[in-house]
Amino acid sequence: MIVGIPYGRVHINLSLPDESILAVLSPMELKGVADEIRTVRDALENPLGSVPLSRMAAGKRRVCIVVSDYTRATPNRSLLPPIIESLRKAGLEMDEIKILVAYGLHKPAPKKEIKEFLGNEVVEEIDIVSHNAEDEGNLIYLGETSFGTRVSVNRLIDESDLIILTGLIEPHFFAGYSGGRKSILPGVAGEKAIFDNHSFKMIMHPLSRYGVLDGNPIHEDMVEAVKMVRAAKYLVNVIIDRKHRIVRAFAGDLFEAHLEGVRFLDKYVKIRAPSRADIVITSNGGYPLDRDLYQAVKGMATGEMIVRRGGVIVIFAECIDGIGRGHEEFHRLMVEAKTPEDVLERIRREEPIKDQWEAQILARILRDARVILMTKNIKHSVIEEMHMIPASNPEEALEEAYRIAGRDSKIIVVPEGPYTIPVVKG
Repeated sequence: MIVGIPYGRVHINLSLPDESILAVLSPMELKGVADEIRTVRDALENPLGSVPLSRMAAGKRRVCIVVSDYTRATPNRSLLPPIIESLRKAGLEMDEIKILVAYGLHKPAPKKEIKEFLGNEVVEEIDIVSHNAEDEGNLIYLGETSFGTRVSVNRLIDESDLIILTGLIEPHFFAGYSGGRKSILPGVAGEKAIFDNHSFKMIMHPLSRYGVLDGNPIHEDMVEAVKMVRAAKYLVNVIIDRKHRIVRAFAGDLFEAHLEGVRFLDKYVKIRAPSRADIVITSNGGYPLDRDLYQAVKGMATGEMIVRRGGVIVIFAECIDGIGRGHEEFHRLMVEAKTPEDVLERIRREEPIKDQWEAQILARILRDARVILMTKNIKHSVIEEMHMIPASNPEEALEEAYRIAGRDSKIIVVPEGPYTIPVVKG
């Protein structure tokens, strides 16, 4: 069997013996629309639980559009023009609109890359602000959630009359699904709020997993945080296909529109698996999500859902940015520990530590399975220091997996790791 695995901007064809394959799990096919801008415009004019954006924006003089950062495949060039068009229709001038890039704790991108993911015209017309979660002077405190999260957000959020939250609805490895409330927490929240929401206890909760919202404390905490924001809020989220084209757009009330998008996507991404496998082969979905190792933990978390205890996860991730911009703590937490269990103990003992959640999830995975990372952009010694096994090509990765799990191993392939939610029968 030949299976195409996303790797950067290409696919690697992997040849596997038919008798070894338990299943190839891919989300049901989603087809992008022919006219993306019209689809977004229609959503804005026919919102869920709200009036059209042009009516909501009428009379407002300080509007903030929150956008995702460079690690997301958000089709901003199709998403932003209809939004700006609606704001102009409402009588706003360009100097009354600001775009806030929701970096969370990610390192801000250089201006060249901002133009790449937002488009030259938008960058030239509208003031772009990069959120910095560590800049206390640019944050405002809103209060504390019932989970104990101390919520502070970028001042621009508090100073605006209307906040438009944009982004993708996709499976998320501990928030259940992305989109909606995530634009605020962690997107434009302060460092303390992110640490609280992503704490050891919250991450370790059994319902803090892909595809789960009900009872997920991380999701519920984010919802509480968003409700603290005083300004009017309007959601514009999209679902995309494998080629990053818009399939559906959901606009209107933050919670109603987001939940409708989740319900729609749920039917496509939750795929039954016959059982757990000895070897799970997956990816981080290709570019841009596989641009660094930090993000690649998401694909590994998909493998964790269906690999047997003591089995092997093989992940393909290009990692053109290496471990990841500004994620030195993630690297340090892994290399300074003798075992994955030591990583977990240290986080439990010393938190908060920047990037602890990614290290925690990786350590949790490594505690029960071996991980083989197929990449050409990180030194083998670095991968080994982080308790994983390096491979420079598919053949090497497979040979190592067989060596660990045995030649008679049963394999499940999940080509698009973070975009698929495997469900084991029973």
